Amino acid sequence: MKRLFNRLLPKSWRSTVVTVPVVRLHGTIMSGGQFRQNLSLASTAGLIEKAFSFDAPAVAISINSPGGSPVQSRLIFKRIRDLATEKNKKVLVFVEDVAASGGYMIAVAGDEIFADPSSIVGSIGVVSASFGFPELMKKIGVERRVHTAGQNKAVLDPFKPEKKEDVERLKALQLEVHDTFIDLVKDRRGRKLKDDPDLFTGLFWTGKKGLELGLVDALGDMRSVLKTRFGPKTQLRLVTPPRGFLSRFGLFGSAKGFSAPDIAAAAASGVVDAAEERALWARFGL
Repeated sequence: MKRLFNRLLPKSWRSTVVTVPVVRLHGTIMSGGQFRQNLSLASTAGLIEKAFSFDAPAVAISINSPGGSPVQSRLIFKRIRDLATEKNKKVLVFVEDVAASGGYMIAVAGDEIFADPSSIVGSIGVVSASFGFPELMKKIGVERRVHTAGQNKAVLDPFKPEKKEDVERLKALQLEVHDTFIDLVKDRRGRKLKDDPDLFTGLFWTGKKGLELGLVDALGDMRSVLKTRFGPKTQLRLVTPPRGFLSRFGLFGSAKGFSAPDIAAAAASGVVDAAEERALWARFGL
């Protein structure tokens, strides 16, 4: 409506200021707990939908993520594309330190992807990591007791020796997820992608090399690109959550308080999540 009203005014009266909403998708991708906020559809949907409600020619998305859950990555990707189609808006994605694995899956939701020459992009693959403790159990004299209904309910138990058939089953599942990822990237990037045998092997590259491979469209930062695209008076409007940081985690203003066991369980879970998050960033030297 604002844009229509602006067109009806005499040219000398028209506003030349363009406001572009900006969504920051920074962090690892996984369903968040009570005390940690990661990237997931639940944590980002409100911000994404708010950004597309602006009367603006495009939506800018800043990505800084080493990846995580392939399901949450695809759900976020799909919400962005659904709204872009529904609102008929362009999506411009800007990579900061890294858009790898699930982070790159979200990035391809953009009609154009921009990166810094030193950004890390790619890692189009699937990884599953865990620990094995069978020898430790023997040393400390602890017996593992697992009872199941169904012969495959305890596959890849970290306290039991790894079985070849269990690993093969896991790899088959990973291949299916990998194929879905590859198809999505090919569908979005099309002929922009170079015919390189390493493209879908899980390797990652700098933004400069990513440009050569067709993983990104150009090198540049958000402010410069948007002002060049929409005019020097272009304003960037960061889209933020409607509530305060602490209330988002339910620490204040909650209808019911946390019990001591709740807090202890959340703290223990937080330590594990933090270790997993640290490992994801460390893969890219960050």
